[in-house]
Amino acid sequence: MDMVTDMDKVIIQKRMSESEIEIEGLVIIETRKFKDDRGYFYESYNEHKYNELIGNDIHFFQDNVSLSAKNVLRGLHFQNPPFDQGKLVSVLKGSVLDVAVDIRKDSVTYGKHHSVVLSAENGLQFWIPPGFAHGFLTLEDDTIFSYKCTNYYSPESEGSLRWNDPDLAIDWKIKNPIISTKDEINDFFNTFVSKFN
Repeated sequence: MDMVTDMDKVIIQKRMSESEIEIEGLVIIETRKFKDDRGYFYESYNEHKYNELIGNDIHFFQDNVSLSAKNVLRGLHFQNPPFDQGKLVSVLKGSVLDVAVDIRKDSVTYGKHHSVVLSAENGLQFWIPPGFAHGFLTLEDDTIFSYKCTNYYSPESEGSLRWNDPDLAIDWKIKNPIISTKDEINDFFNTFVSKFN
């Protein structure tokens, strides 16, 4: 197969409907990989197609990449308005347990979360709109994680929730992950005041 001539045949699709995810706004996207003896090719982003899938006009302003050892937990992070960010996240190498927590105070699923395993192997992407706290746990060494963000990083707008908050009750399937000093003192949900409607 000539991967270049098949570029126009690349498709992306929702793997799960929003009703299966049960939290409005979250979308899991499945990419289609074209493989042969040379390797593989896939379209990681196409604005027109993604806007059709997500149902909004999405524009990305910043891309971030992180490298982490196994059992590193980053999160739960977000940026407050007016610098709130939507994120399209995926894994370029390795795998993660990825988690989004609804922090939209008027949402019927406020405080609820959804988790999904993202890996280089399964090629899944996770769209997390503004109004969610986000975190992930790496499941393999040398995991490379990619974020496309709809706003620029703003240190003054940073917010965070405790990864092991008892009210959120996220099953990370690990008791002692590797976390930053900063993430050890994130806010608890019962004292958190959301700035998202």
